[in-house]
Amino acid sequence: MMGSEITLRRRGQGHDHTRIDGAPVGADTVADTSVRRRARAPFAPRALVCCVACVLAACTTLPTYTRPSVDMPAHYAQAPSAGSVAAPGWSAAAPADALPRGDWWTMFGDDDLNRLEARIDVSNQTVKKSVAVLRQARSMVDYQRAGFLPTISAGLSQERFRTSKNILYRGAAGHSVSDYSVGLGASWEPDLFGQIADSVAAARAGAQASAADLEGVRLAASADLANDYFDLRAIDIQKKLLDDTVAAYTTALQMVQQRYRIGATDQSAVAQAQAQLETTQSQDTDLDVMRAQLQHAIATLIGEPASTFVLPVKIQPFTLPSIPTGLPSQLLERRPDVAAAERRVVQANAQIGQAHAAYFPNLTLSLAAGLESSTFGPWLTAPSMFWALGPQLVGTLFDGGRRSAAVKGANAQYDGYVADYRQTVLTAFQQVEDNLAALHTLEDEAASQQRAADAANQSLQLTLNRYKAGAVGYLDVVIAQSMALTQERAVDEVARRRMAASVMLLRALGGGWHDTELDARMDKPAK
Repeated sequence: MMGSEITLRRRGQGHDHTRIDGAPVGADTVADTSVRRRARAPFAPRALVCCVACVLAACTTLPTYTRPSVDMPAHYAQAPSAGSVAAPGWSAAAPADALPRGDWWTMFGDDDLNRLEARIDVSNQTVKKSVAVLRQARSMVDYQRAGFLPTISAGLSQERFRTSKNILYRGAAGHSVSDYSVGLGASWEPDLFGQIADSVAAARAGAQASAADLEGVRLAASADLANDYFDLRAIDIQKKLLDDTVAAYTTALQMVQQRYRIGATDQSAVAQAQAQLETTQSQDTDLDVMRAQLQHAIATLIGEPASTFVLPVKIQPFTLPSIPTGLPSQLLERRPDVAAAERRVVQANAQIGQAHAAYFPNLTLSLAAGLESSTFGPWLTAPSMFWALGPQLVGTLFDGGRRSAAVKGANAQYDGYVADYRQTVLTAFQQVEDNLAALHTLEDEAASQQRAADAANQSLQLTLNRYKAGAVGYLDVVIAQSMALTQERAVDEVARRRMAASVMLLRALGGGWHDTELDARMDKPAK
């Protein structure tokens, strides 16, 4: 050091070698020490940086994730217990492998329904939008993963500039200078505290939630299609019943008119028969409107204009499938909405880690190199080369509580998603129990309704016989006819409701989906 005094004491020596005001004393010792200092000087900072980086790399800000706990019943209250006889529409608890997988609607054994359901993935616009959302979420995963890699940039420029002549101590003052340059730059920020890893984890969980949302949309669309399809087939059955009834009432009116012409009855009987026929015809026509609306709804679900879609009439009895309900614990694995809610909890957990990582500094390693010259001729020669290399460690010392607020907000968001998850699970159990109860009740109702319809038909036949014998008036016949028609339509309506309950039970159980598909499909293209 110039203008200062440095004293060096050598081990084993009893004297000092002193440098006073720049004059060397004991120069051999001073020179030896200076060489050792210069040799150690570049190594010490590098070693320090490496040690700090190794220590920091072992740190992580991601909280340990545990799936939120939920109250789990041992079995469904409305499901048949072990050893009992399962009611039509479901079967006793079975291992998960027995549950329906894939195309769950094939359990109904209807080829027309199978063909319609196959068009959901291809043409349904709501499903297509969900696919686009999934692609966007997956692109965000790739975007966050790119943070692990360095950023490399290149540039080429040519400019001419002039520096003010009145600036002191600048060699180019007052001169016009050209500048030709080409350069390459690279920067890399090591993920010391897991901020990038947390971002990737959050994005991946978000993409998995979007994948589960897509499956939820597909399940909802396929269930809506199945419901509309069975409603339409129920109308076809009702239409056939009313057509037959109109034909029977027309025959009855002709019989009453014949009896009126021979004086066996009065004008009121003719009017009653006429009113009965017209009312039934009106009901028959009203079914055409309902069928058209359901046909249009099906066309929209499969992505076809309602004006061009036609579904021919088909009369066939409904067949209830046997649906294994499984155990309540399996429901959490088979409901896409439950999986989506749980993945969003994971995403919120990772975002807590991101918020905590903001408390720690960022290390950036940068490199720049290139060629620069004021004339074009020697531009690409070695003397025109320039380069720069160095690390930068930057941390925030004071931000007015912004990072603390971000951590509190991330924790609050996590608590909100936990509540959403638990509510989704509760709703899932409710929907399963609702539809199990509906199937159980409708089974008894169907048997009772069929007995009522049989009794009404028997009453109608007896009343017609008594009318022909002149024992009762035609009003009694009209009442018996109305009762018989009402009971027959009620039988068909209960059958439709049982099919709807079966569809909704399959939807409540998650259809044919399983949450293991989230990881299996993450790296596959969204279809």
